[in-house]
Order: sequence, then structure tokens, then C-alpha cells
Amino acid sequence: MNGIELEKSGDCTLIRLRGEVDMSWSQQVRQAVLKALDDSPRVGVVLSDVGYIDSSGVAALVEGFQGSRSKGTVFALIAVSDAVRAVLELARLDRVFPIVANVDSMPKAT
Repeated sequence: MNGIELEKSGDCTLIRLRGEVDMSWSQQVRQAVLKALDDSPRVGVVLSDVGYIDSSGVAALVEGFQGSRSKGTVFALIAVSDAVRAVLELARLDRVFPIVANVDSMPKAT
């Protein structure tokens, strides 16, 4: 079952995604990421429970990353599942996104 959970942890908003991030709900993922960037100096997207991500899901994450850079906020992917990592590696985005093992490893806001 697909799902998005938001969690505040200090100055960080965590977006926990679950299921398959595809065209059917990637727009909701995009909106959650962009809203979190407006509300928090640090945003982490937890991807440990994502079994599949398509290009629309990747595009939502890329837009979040670009938005964070323009706002000067921290954005990272956390606990990336093997399925998501394979897609990111294929697109060479594993070299672009900050990818960390857990929320404690996220960069601090400046």
C-alpha cells in the first residue's frame, strides 16, 4: 500500500514514503516535498519502504533537490531501498543527491 507520512524532528521534516512511487501518486509526493521545503530548513525523504520508483517519482525528488538548492535548505534521501538505489544509479543521480543512512547522518542547516 502506498503512503506518505510526515514527521517533524527538531528543525527537520521527514517524509516517509511507502509502496510504489509511480505516476498514480508522484504528484502527491512532489507536493509533500515542496511543502516541507517551505516549512523546514532540513528535509529528508525516507525511502526504505519503497519497492519501486518510476521517472515521475524521480522527477519529484529532483524537483525537491533543486528547490532546496534555490532556498538554501538541506535536502537528503535517507535509507534508500535497493530498488530505488538501482534506479538512481542507472540515472547517475546517486552522485547528485545527498544519500544518508539515517536522519542523524543528515547535514545540519546553516
